Amino acid sequence: MSRSHAPDKADAPAAAAEKTTHFGFETVPEKEKGARVRGVFDSVASRYDLMNDLMSLGVHRLWKAAFIDRLNPRPKMRLLDVGGGTGDIAFKFLERGGGHVTVCDVNNAMLEVGRDRAIDRGILKGVQWLTGDAENLPVQDSSFDSYTIAFCIRNVTHIDRALKEARRALKPGGHFLCLEFSHLLEPILRGLYDAYSFKALPALGEFIAGDREAYQYLAESIRRFPGQEAFSSMIAEAGLERVRHQNLSGGIAAIHSAWRL
Repeated sequence: MSRSHAPDKADAPAAAAEKTTHFGFETVPEKEKGARVRGVFDSVASRYDLMNDLMSLGVHRLWKAAFIDRLNPRPKMRLLDVGGGTGDIAFKFLERGGGHVTVCDVNNAMLEVGRDRAIDRGILKGVQWLTGDAENLPVQDSSFDSYTIAFCIRNVTHIDRALKEARRALKPGGHFLCLEFSHLLEPILRGLYDAYSFKALPALGEFIAGDREAYQYLAESIRRFPGQEAFSSMIAEAGLERVRHQNLSGGIAAIHSAWRL
C-alpha cells in the first residue's frame, strides 16, 4: 500500500527560495554573479584601459582628472582604491603627491596588469596590490584617510554591503569618492547614447578585446545602475554623511562624494 509523502520544510523548492540579482539585463542567482563578473574582467583585462579610451573617446581621462581633484592627494594620505586593479587611479594619486595607496581588486588578472604597469613606470614604493572583494574588504576598521572606487561599484552583487564596507574602512573624517556611469540629464540625447552603447560598444569589444558579450554586459550594467539621487540615498543609508554628487558630461558619469563623520 502506497503512502503519500508529506513534504517538510527541508523539501521546499530551492528555486523558490533562491535569491536572484541582475547581470546586465539578465536575471541570475546571486551566488553566480560574482564569478560571472570576474569572468568579464578576466577576459578584457589586457585591453581594459585601451577600451576605456575608445569607449569614451578619451573623455574618461578628464573625468578621472576631476575625480583626483576632488580627492586632493596629500603626502600623508592613505588611500584605499577598490576595483582599480589596472592602477589608473593609484598612479594619478601618487603622481599628485599622495602618500600610500592600497589597490584592492577581486580580479587577479586586473591586478597583474596594474603591477606590470607599475614596474614599467618605475613605481616600486607607495603602492600595495591586494586581492579582495568590495563587499568583504580584507582591511582593518578605520584604517584609511580616503576610499575611492571608479567604474566598479555597479558590478558588485550587493551595493549596500560595499558602501557599508567603505564606511568601515575609513577613519573618522575619512573621504568617500565614487566615479561611476550615471543617468543622462537631457532626455533628447538618451536615444543617441543608447544606440552608441548597445551597438558601437559591443562591436568595439569584439574587434579590440575579442569579447562582444563582455561589452554588451558593461553597457547593460550602466543602465541598471541607480540614478544620481537614488545612489546618493544609498550612500547616506550606509552611514556616510554630507553626500554630494557632481555630474560629468551631462550626467553620463557622476562623482559622488561623502564623509565618515
